[in-house]
Amino acid sequence: MDMLHNIIYGFQVAFQPINFLFCGIGVLVGTLIGVLPGIGPAGAMALLLPATFHVSPTATLILLAGIYYGVNYGGSTTSILVNIPGEATSVITCLDGYQMARQGHAGLALGLAAGGSFIAGTIANIGLMLVAVPLANMALAFGPPEYFALMCMGLVIVTYLAQRSVLKAIMMALVGILLGSIGLDLISGLPRFTLGINELSDGIGIVPLCMGLFGITEIFENLEGEMRQQEVFKARLRNLWPSFKDWMRCKWAILRGSLIGFILGILPGAGPIISSFVSYAVEKKVSKTPEKFGTGMMEGVAGPESANNAAAGSALIPLLSLGIPPNPIMALLFSALIIHGLQPGPLLIREHPDLFWGLVGSLYLGNLLLLILNLPLIGIWVKVLQIPYKILFPLILLFCLIGAYTLNNLSFDLYIMFFFGTLGWIMKKFGYEPAPLILAYILGPMLENNLRQSLLISQGKFMIFLTRPISAVALGIVCLLLLSNLLPFLKRRRQNYEQFK
Repeated sequence: MDMLHNIIYGFQVAFQPINFLFCGIGVLVGTLIGVLPGIGPAGAMALLLPATFHVSPTATLILLAGIYYGVNYGGSTTSILVNIPGEATSVITCLDGYQMARQGHAGLALGLAAGGSFIAGTIANIGLMLVAVPLANMALAFGPPEYFALMCMGLVIVTYLAQRSVLKAIMMALVGILLGSIGLDLISGLPRFTLGINELSDGIGIVPLCMGLFGITEIFENLEGEMRQQEVFKARLRNLWPSFKDWMRCKWAILRGSLIGFILGILPGAGPIISSFVSYAVEKKVSKTPEKFGTGMMEGVAGPESANNAAAGSALIPLLSLGIPPNPIMALLFSALIIHGLQPGPLLIREHPDLFWGLVGSLYLGNLLLLILNLPLIGIWVKVLQIPYKILFPLILLFCLIGAYTLNNLSFDLYIMFFFGTLGWIMKKFGYEPAPLILAYILGPMLENNLRQSLLISQGKFMIFLTRPISAVALGIVCLLLLSNLLPFLKRRRQNYEQFK
């Protein structure tokens, strides 16, 4: 009965006019961002974060979460119609989705993507309700050693699952920790690494940092390439809602994708991207005709699209229950809560039930809005795809400037934004990813604080991390992951040495 009362309360909060409005804006903007390649949810959330400073934390969380899961809906549209993923989560959808469009089944592919996303999002919301509260209650028994070990594990898993070089990802994580330590010391109150600049006493702001690394970097990268107009596959969109036979054919793909996405979304670093690839691989493995994948198989669209949406929902569990963001997008949500004076973690659900259950109610509402809005608006999204980038980028730049300046009304934040925008562009040139840097920047101060508190409790003895079971297991996983990357490197060095001899 408590669960039922909480759900009813959540819907009451979600249907408040301001929260309902922000939910609608969030999913609509998220879909638009997903349709337009090259912007991304992190940049969009960083752009809109300053606009939420004068509204409630609940409305802020509803808006930013709506952008996050709305992007996964919109990304499938470009994958199917243009063969260009609007988001990395929809890369795998290009393989079969675009082929279905070429065969005259674009409407069916879009309908499967939207329907599968709705079902998976609903399953993830149910899992969020069932898992988040017990996990938060269990986390109340955690101390500084457990939190330190879990944060270490999260950072290492993120770098381990990096899309490119793991060594470069670890380097970016270390840079992020260094950036997070700029400002006043948490215990002594003395300035650190400020270089005598008074504006750095409060540290580097998350908004100009993210706007630079995601927004400005994307502008530089797109301006460097050819600003050509997207060529949209011209197919008549009909039969947008799949038949009962189509649903029966794809039901297990949707359920498997939802389960895979939900589990992987909780893990640090995994998220929607890996979930969609794993789901596609599983569907190809269990299929009786695996050779047909890549030629327009419905399961190749339904499974991955379900997986990435389920992962987007379950990623909220470690953020809200443990206070540990599992990916850079959740790190932005973490920052938004901190800006509003709230500390994500096990006490958040107990002390602010309106925020948690209001978010849960908005997730159901947002998924329904996405299903209702997306299919009728596909024609509009196709037109949006044809807008030249030379018109879009000045608007994106303007929003970046306004967002970074209005945070503290300091022109110094604009310099920070352009500095990290240039740095991010150079990083991409050399294959360095910004995701580990952002996550380490957010977790760095908490990592340091929990380490120092643990050593104060144990009077400087590091054995406190090994005598507690949870921290010992987490640090053991960290060591295994680091060794798994180090051993192949040492083996190659040994082989090269023997060949040289």
